[in-house]
Amino acid sequence: MELTDDNLRTLSDYLQHTLSPDVNVRRPAEKFLESVEVNQNYPLLLLHLVDKQDVHLTIRVAGAVAFKNYIKRNWKVDDDAGDRIHIQDREAVKQLIVNLMLHSPEAIQKQLSDAVSIIGRYDFPNKWPDLISQMVEKFATGDFHVINGVLHTAHSIFKRYRFEFKSQELWTEIKFVLDKFAKPLTELFQVTMTLANVHANNTDALKVIYNSLLIICKVFYSLNFQDLPEFFEDNMKIWMENFHSLLTADVKCLQTSDDDDEPGVMEQLKSQVCDNIALYAQKYDEEFQSYLPQFVTSVWNVLVTTDLGPKYDMLVSNALQFLATVADRTHYGYLFEDVNVLTSICEKVIIPNMAFRVSDEELFVDNAEEYIRRDIEGSDVDTRRRAACDLVRVLSRYFEGKITEIFGSYVQVMLQKYEEAPVQNWRDKDTVLYLVTSLASKGQTQRHGTTQTNQLVDLTSFTTEHVLPELQKDASDTQPVLIADSIKYVMIFRTVLPREMVVGSIPQLVRHLIAYSQVVHTYAACAIEKILVMKTSDGSPVVKRDELVPVAPDLMNNLFKAMTLPGSHENEYIMKAVMRSFSSLQEHVIPFLGELLPKLTEKLSVVARNPSRPHFNHYLFEALSISIRIVCVADSNAVTSFEEVLFPIFQEILQQDIQEFVPYVFQILSLLLGQHKSGAIPEPYMVLFPCLLAPVLWERPGNIHPLVQLLQTFVQTGAAQISASQKVSGLLGVFQKLIASKVNDHEGFYLLQSLIEHFPDNTLSPYMKQVFVLLFHRLSSSRTTKFVKGLIIFFSLYAVKYGAGSLVGMIDSIQPEMFGRVLEKVIIPDVQKISGGVERKIAAVGITSLLCDSKEMMDGSYSHLWASLLQALIGLFELPEDESSLPDDHYIEVEDTPGYQAAYSQLAFANKKDPDPLHGIYPNLDS
Repeated sequence: MELTDDNLRTLSDYLQHTLSPDVNVRRPAEKFLESVEVNQNYPLLLLHLVDKQDVHLTIRVAGAVAFKNYIKRNWKVDDDAGDRIHIQDREAVKQLIVNLMLHSPEAIQKQLSDAVSIIGRYDFPNKWPDLISQMVEKFATGDFHVINGVLHTAHSIFKRYRFEFKSQELWTEIKFVLDKFAKPLTELFQVTMTLANVHANNTDALKVIYNSLLIICKVFYSLNFQDLPEFFEDNMKIWMENFHSLLTADVKCLQTSDDDDEPGVMEQLKSQVCDNIALYAQKYDEEFQSYLPQFVTSVWNVLVTTDLGPKYDMLVSNALQFLATVADRTHYGYLFEDVNVLTSICEKVIIPNMAFRVSDEELFVDNAEEYIRRDIEGSDVDTRRRAACDLVRVLSRYFEGKITEIFGSYVQVMLQKYEEAPVQNWRDKDTVLYLVTSLASKGQTQRHGTTQTNQLVDLTSFTTEHVLPELQKDASDTQPVLIADSIKYVMIFRTVLPREMVVGSIPQLVRHLIAYSQVVHTYAACAIEKILVMKTSDGSPVVKRDELVPVAPDLMNNLFKAMTLPGSHENEYIMKAVMRSFSSLQEHVIPFLGELLPKLTEKLSVVARNPSRPHFNHYLFEALSISIRIVCVADSNAVTSFEEVLFPIFQEILQQDIQEFVPYVFQILSLLLGQHKSGAIPEPYMVLFPCLLAPVLWERPGNIHPLVQLLQTFVQTGAAQISASQKVSGLLGVFQKLIASKVNDHEGFYLLQSLIEHFPDNTLSPYMKQVFVLLFHRLSSSRTTKFVKGLIIFFSLYAVKYGAGSLVGMIDSIQPEMFGRVLEKVIIPDVQKISGGVERKIAAVGITSLLCDSKEMMDGSYSHLWASLLQALIGLFELPEDESSLPDDHYIEVEDTPGYQAAYSQLAFANKKDPDPLHGIYPNLDS
């Protein structure tokens, strides 16, 4: 693609079409752009279009978004797919993008800044060493539009330092950044603070200046997160004095209006300062000690002078977290131990910030999903209440008796107020429930709820007197907030409350599933699911099946009725509760499925048109999977009824290429096919089979495991049928593609294992030498631990199925005396790396076969290795697994995949455990 005006116009037209609401216009344009993005100069065309002043801003922004997405999809070089960007384009992009980003309008600047950070993730600093120098030199321009662009980019690149695991590579990169960036950043900070004083009466200038200070503070946090850099330690006085000035600043002209719920720049800036000083208090306590008292005083003043407006939530939350950090240091205990100080903290800070505000009630009613996300999901958006709870827990850890006594008196007062006038004073009861939860819970996990409690709080009595009565009320008789609080209370303390109390609450929870309030019926579904998954110490369910069966009609009816209530048509908590209820009831759910399954399939048809709730969709497929399992165990012929209902929907999903659902469809098809016990693959599946071998399906990472699982089921169900249809070479073609991939080679071994286990010997024999050649070619080109483990298991299985002599003969037919090198270089040194019970058993049986059945090993050319192989076999049983890695393992990375890709999500109820292939060879072998 040449950089011509005609090509720019064409690109502009297609970008315009991608903005069309008409799918018939938009999709072809998107497909065209995807098809040409591999061409040389494509990214440069996008950047030139973005830079053209005479093009409408909407098109330029669309071009910037397209460029960012192009970078997300393609900048990382996939080991298996190769580089999709021409090397000249890579260099040209890096030369152009920083300057283009800095002089672009804000909407474009943000997209290009994101693109720079993505490129930086892979190329900085080794392949882009001058990036920091390019950015730092812009500080001298004095143009804050440019400076803020640099700071935003720096923030987007450096913020990953907050989450990275410590490593030498990370230290090297951070040192490189600090050497070039720490001093200019500090100087910029000082200059900008001076400008804030110079322009004290210029509102427009102050907005820009304080926005710069906000980003500078964020960058400071990232650069200091891993360890205290020497430069910042030497210049701590500059930073801390200015942080204190910002924390105590009162810039009248930047104050937002009382009606504004969103935090202004000053609230955000003070909040970030609290984050920064909390980081120092937590990690660099000794160096920070002399500055701490003045910050404690200032943060206390912030807390007692800041009102309950939502715009201050993040500031108050971070201020409370700072106090909690300080209180959690034993040598600062003297600051809090006085009972008057603790009383003051409880009265002036904790209780006011635990109060249920009008804004919280509005969120509860008008934006239930956000309320739920903040309240029970523990979202990243910190709330005042959570921060106040954290402070209570910290103070309780060191002053449990005093705190419990102080709060105990407040609890009694607030409960008394509620009893006197429940309608007017329900907020007091709400605060009490939060307070008791914070006081009583000393340790908790997402899976088990509270695991450690404050022995000074009598939870059982409090539950009996103040929680269960709320659960027993109707929503019309009390505030729905109190019912939601009570459900949450039971959920949190489910593992420490008496069993009969928790199980006895289920009928009330079932009743609240049809409450009109979205929060109430969501909490009820969530609580039911968590209670049903609870196990006793011996692994049996806490809720026995015969206890659940009596409430099953109401449970099933109300769960499905809840999905018709406003806001809950695709409620993930309800669908998860449906799945868990099916699983808990097992065969007792069958009487309800005649009515419920059509509702599930109808729901699937609806969500397939526009998949938007990934968790809901996952639990929907899980519910369908467990339904198939339960019904087909009772009646294996019922599988045809499921196929009649599901096949048309699946066909639509596959034809429309709904990427999110395709992996799920393959898994359920595998489950359905596995229910056919006749040994013959039904005709509809055989029609589909050739399509499964099409290369295009295997291009998407999310498809690979489900497709392999489905092909394994095909082979297991009808190997003779597949052999007769001349599709063996197609299966081996898939194997060849998988085995060449360092990411997916294990899937290739799974497929090959199934072929060996189920196909007749004469079917595979013409291909086996080529299979071995492919495996040895991969071994020589890229020897990873995962591949070597798979290779040893394959050799072992081959020896078991075809005989040890056959394995030796096959390898030696490729190259004389080659088997000896395989023993010395692969099997003997690396067999100890094999993990997994079935895998180690296959290796053990295979090696035993070599030792006992192979003439070459016992008295032939490889007899000198017999003792070493026996020693390796003994080590497999007696020694721990060898967890060392091979040199080529460096490719393995764990990171977020940039951009959207349909990922593989395993369906627990569709995925049967991998069978032991030795059983196919030795049916009577006891596993």
